[in-house]
Amino acid sequence: MLDGARLTAYDVLEGVSARAAYANLLLPQLLRERSADLRPRDAAFATQLAYGTLRATGTLDAILTGLVSRPLAELDPKLLDLLRLGAYQIIDLRVPAHAAVDTTVALARAIVGTGASGLVNAVLRKVAAGGTREEWVAALDVTGDDRLALLTDHPLWIVAAWRDALGADGPGAEAELEAALLADDEAPEVHLVARSVDRASLIAASDGLPGPWSPYAVRLEGGDPGLLDDVRSGAAGVQDEGSQLAALALVRAPLEGPDAAWLDMCAGPGGKSALLAAVRPDGVRLTAADRSEHRVGLVASALRDAEDVEVLVADGRSGPWEPGSFDRVLLDAPCTGLGALRRRPEVRWRRTADDVPQLAELQGELLTAALAAVRPGGVVAYVTCSPHTAETVDVVAAAAARDDVEVLPVAPLFPGVPDAARGDAWQLWPHRHGTDAMFVALLRRV
Repeated sequence: MLDGARLTAYDVLEGVSARAAYANLLLPQLLRERSADLRPRDAAFATQLAYGTLRATGTLDAILTGLVSRPLAELDPKLLDLLRLGAYQIIDLRVPAHAAVDTTVALARAIVGTGASGLVNAVLRKVAAGGTREEWVAALDVTGDDRLALLTDHPLWIVAAWRDALGADGPGAEAELEAALLADDEAPEVHLVARSVDRASLIAASDGLPGPWSPYAVRLEGGDPGLLDDVRSGAAGVQDEGSQLAALALVRAPLEGPDAAWLDMCAGPGGKSALLAAVRPDGVRLTAADRSEHRVGLVASALRDAEDVEVLVADGRSGPWEPGSFDRVLLDAPCTGLGALRRRPEVRWRRTADDVPQLAELQGELLTAALAAVRPGGVVAYVTCSPHTAETVDVVAAAAARDDVEVLPVAPLFPGVPDAARGDAWQLWPHRHGTDAMFVALLRRV
């Protein structure tokens, strides 16, 4: 009999490496399918194993490289996933070596054969002999940001990007940089948004706590939010509090002139659209667009009970609306997603620095289109779930260089949220605010 929790964790690793699956989607599916065989503590262990191994991939590979006689890229990918799974248990979870080795060898024997299981046995025994993560990193003889990258499970380019985004200079800068990186490795709380239900009622029903920043947020330490009646009905939803604040920034932005038509330009999967629909003043018509038919379907589902809304399949760069049609435009631009590394542990290794320039170009094109879609006096909220400078302040600076664009300060709209100002823009962080690392800038057409 194979260990069910470890087999489930392996199946997540294999899905991510072989089919480019997303762990946060695949794992819940597997846990539902295997609920009859996995006790709650087994499901929790499978989650810890899968997410932890994915987060630690770079560090684990750096250790395994010196223990395998050929390049890791030449190994059977299934074998490599098994080695990572076993090494993570020994190095980070401090599972007794005999248990980690024996269960991983049993998996290897069933999945890749007896011959490969011998390699797994030999390599993992070497891992166990090497000691703790700190001892392994010391043995690798790296310093500076290379050492920090291994200790916090980040590629070196993300360490550099976080240093730049935080402005990590001066006393305490190194400590904050490390805190920001380590926060990416913590399991996030579940955040709910009370759309058409009173927040106090949602708190009582969910046994949660009020979010400190958004008046609609509820934070949960655990549990399955899908079991809540308000979530099933759409009166509430699962939405990071930082995402809620990004939508509310558009709502609170000072406007000159009428306020009757709003656009969510890249609306999928619909969380921000649903919140905008719930909090808009009477008489405001909301248009939600996305270029993906699948994502538009999700938006339509999120807005299923909202009145006076229009949902479109449209590329924001060439939407069917006339220039100047809207008073407020939300542009939640496609990005690297580096601000949500807590929720998507494999993204840090799937993305590369080469992805950033192409995305920044797309973001600039979309922001130009958003500014064309809003009337003079109207406001665009530019939002990314990434703190990377090239995707945030650089994109905004290029647009702000125009004579007809004014950048509005975001921080005064949220006086109770500390340490978020990034110039006139706004940057949330997991280690400061307990949210995803959302960036928000407000631009007014003049």
